[in-house]
Amino acid sequence: MFINNGENRFFLFLHSQFKPKKENMIYLVSKSPRRKQLLEEMGLFFEILPTDVEEIYPEHLNPIEVAEYLSQLKLRYINFSKYSENDLFISCDTIVVLDKMILGKPNNAAEAAVMLQHLSGKVHKVISGLTVATKEKMITKHRITEVTFKPLSTVEIDFYIANYKPFDKAGAYGIQEWIGLMGVTAIKGCFYNVMGLPTQLLAEMLAKFSVTE
Repeated sequence: MFINNGENRFFLFLHSQFKPKKENMIYLVSKSPRRKQLLEEMGLFFEILPTDVEEIYPEHLNPIEVAEYLSQLKLRYINFSKYSENDLFISCDTIVVLDKMILGKPNNAAEAAVMLQHLSGKVHKVISGLTVATKEKMITKHRITEVTFKPLSTVEIDFYIANYKPFDKAGAYGIQEWIGLMGVTAIKGCFYNVMGLPTQLLAEMLAKFSVTE
């Protein structure tokens, strides 16, 4: 099955507009527990294809191009010949951008603290590159969300890092965690994009791989 109608009704509006191809399988090319959670909440049946891609990109790319490039990069190591022509692959990469500076995932607590100090009291952008592909077709798009942090104290930053260890998160924070609840004062755009998967954009992209009644 393509859509799990019993789990969540969020996706029903899309289902009413198209008929999914028969025997589709969806693969999430990611190890992110947050993306897995969001796909489940969208009501999709899928399997995980974890990747260990080194996130290196050409220096001349702008932030939007970086996010899109990295989302496509994760698909380059998939042997598509092993899969059905109608199988769908979803790949997403999310970056945090402050004043044109890309903040990746911190390697340790010290790097995480520096990143959060940079974000403190400022507006930054969260950009996700999202790719949906089959053997024959690939679509890549992006979504941008602006996030504002209040001024964060050293105590708040240290507490968050010590208790939540955000070393797998771009920009060293998860908006759904304590730091988001206590520190984010404004969001402009898709909240789920900040979590790591622009769900509404994904719904639009999945529709492009459908067969109408």
